[in-house]
Amino acid sequence: MKNKRVEIYIDGGSRGNPGPAGIGVVILDERGKKIKDIAKYIGETTNNIAEYNALLYGLEEALIIRADEILINMDSELIAKQLSGDYRVKDSNIKPLFERALNMLKSFKGFEIKHIKREKNKEADKLVNKAINLASLI
Repeated sequence: MKNKRVEIYIDGGSRGNPGPAGIGVVILDERGKKIKDIAKYIGETTNNIAEYNALLYGLEEALIIRADEILINMDSELIAKQLSGDYRVKDSNIKPLFERALNMLKSFKGFEIKHIKREKNKEADKLVNKAINLASLI
């Protein structure tokens, strides 16, 4: 059976730090066709916690669609370097999210975490803003 490879763009953000926060996730198949996107308001939190939540949502979706290999694109250099082991996780609020992400990553045959420039992550960023804007209307 052929491996199923997906590419995931993730972003999380808050207005104020902490402040109203949202996540954006875009999942593409091997041909670059969008499979799914997620815009979700996650309440009041920090940018880093929002970024980790976006990662966890992206990983969950990849597991649901039974992806074997994943490429995760994110514009958070901090989180990319924490996941690659270049930086230690010192924040006690982040540690459980980091550990959960590492455990989920073990479920895949292969994965790559790539730090990308913000300009290359515009679609996920738009979803973050959409989620926060919609929540502010309620």
